[in-house]
Amino acid sequence: MTNTTHYTIGELARLAGVSTRTLRHYEALGLLAPERAANGYRVFSERDARRLAHVLSMRACGMPLAAIAELLATDNPNLPRALAAHLESLRAQQQELNQAIAQTQAALARAERIEQMSAEETFKEMKREGLRQFEETYGAEARQRYGTETIEEANERMMGLSRTEWDEKEQLEQDVLAALKAALATGDPHSPEAAQLVELHRRWIGIHWGAEPEPQAYRGLAQGYLADERFVSYYDDPCGTGATAFLVEAVEAALE
Repeated sequence: MTNTTHYTIGELARLAGVSTRTLRHYEALGLLAPERAANGYRVFSERDARRLAHVLSMRACGMPLAAIAELLATDNPNLPRALAAHLESLRAQQQELNQAIAQTQAALARAERIEQMSAEETFKEMKREGLRQFEETYGAEARQRYGTETIEEANERMMGLSRTEWDEKEQLEQDVLAALKAALATGDPHSPEAAQLVELHRRWIGIHWGAEPEPQAYRGLAQGYLADERFVSYYDDPCGTGATAFLVEAVEAALE
């Protein structure tokens, strides 16, 4: 470091404990704007050094370079406010990470238990896990709409399925999605493909309900899909945008 108030790129790099390549990268992003000497070399001022200190401080706590560049591009950057917002973001990430850790620990515990189970016990555990995931995703709404007793009966039926019956249920679910994708491609909810879709879907629902739903209940179930983004995602993600709406139209057409 020199005794002047200006630094070469090498001097500032040594002072800050970073590489000259890092300083060039920061300059390319607009984080630093050194002047050029007559010989074309970069000259960094005390202001540049202070600005670099701010950049390194924000980088040390995980702020993205793009966010830092956006902040420093303003006429009057409010660093405390930006850091407070970043702190809130980190706390939210921490909460999500803690949840992920807890879920992973639970999954690990289940995996360790499964290692000690017989084939039949493993199958029962698989069914319990499927019902647990359903409860987490849809349980509250399902109980509110259909009643706790109905849901408990459905869960009991699922737990009572044999391995063959369970595998058939799982295969039927995949058949429904494949049929939906094929029917959607026709664009016609009155097509034979759409009719086949509804037949499979109604049979699949019947496994969960204990019997194929009556027309009014089936229509209400299908229409309810459109009001819940989770159901829209369930059908649209594997089958294409608009698949859920098409399924509802196909159900309506089949019930005409």
